[in-house]
Amino acid sequence: MFEKQDMLERLDIRIAWGHYEIHVLRFHLTTFSPGKVIDFHNHAEFEFHFIPRGKGRVILEEQAYSLSEGMFYLTGPGVMHYQEADIHEAMDELCLHVDITEKLRIDVDPWEAAEAEECIEKLRKLPLIPAYDSHKAMNCFLEAYHVCDGKFAGYYTSIKQLVISILMKAARAYDSDGIRAEAPVRDMLSYRYQYAIHYMEANYPASLTLENVAEKLNISPRQLQRVFKQMNPKSSFSKALEDIRLEAVCRRLKESSMPIEQIAQSEGFANATYLHAVFRKRLGMTPGAYRKAKTKIMKSDGD
Repeated sequence: MFEKQDMLERLDIRIAWGHYEIHVLRFHLTTFSPGKVIDFHNHAEFEFHFIPRGKGRVILEEQAYSLSEGMFYLTGPGVMHYQEADIHEAMDELCLHVDITEKLRIDVDPWEAAEAEECIEKLRKLPLIPAYDSHKAMNCFLEAYHVCDGKFAGYYTSIKQLVISILMKAARAYDSDGIRAEAPVRDMLSYRYQYAIHYMEANYPASLTLENVAEKLNISPRQLQRVFKQMNPKSSFSKALEDIRLEAVCRRLKESSMPIEQIAQSEGFANATYLHAVFRKRLGMTPGAYRKAKTKIMKSDGD
């Protein structure tokens, strides 16, 4: 990162996060030689300062604080600050300058919008006191640099995600109360049922068993059978699998001239005899009769 210190600054990075737009103005590494001073100044944007190496001092408004490796501080819009490196030791700073503006958008994930609002509100209220980078936001700088330098697939999207990570990790550095709200959770009954159905639809031609699918969900076969019963008291694993296979057979009968014996085997039935028995029981006709009826309907529609 010392070789191409301004690499990330060459990118025009704008990030839509919840109902905010984050515009990255500066994203760089700067080095303070021993004793170097940056006199009092302020910015119109948020500036995130991380110290990966060395030591020095910062004055935030009127209060002075020592800085050392692994520390972080934030200067928000209008905050006067003064910086200096130790007289005997250089100090590096990883700096991220961002302009944050509200930008109402439709179709935003409400949880994302709430988290963005909470994070940015915290950043606006962070105390003017350096803290330790306890959540390792500095690693995000290094990762952003590496993906940009390597021009890896999706590197621009990766960098945008890393910028958001820096904001969140910075806010967490001052968070002593832990999580205040629970993230949205799945309805596990519905989730397990839907996952089982999707897996069965993808693998129905194979020799699929209750045990196979239960193993994929990391639950017991008995638990999976209960899932099917609770979701549909009139159904079961075997009936749901049979439904999926019958639907596939019906598609084959309508769309191809493949022999019924071959269709039976390709769609998960042991043989044509068993398929005939299931077909008669469930649809009240043979597969051949079903094919003739559907062919006749298709011909009449074509006329």
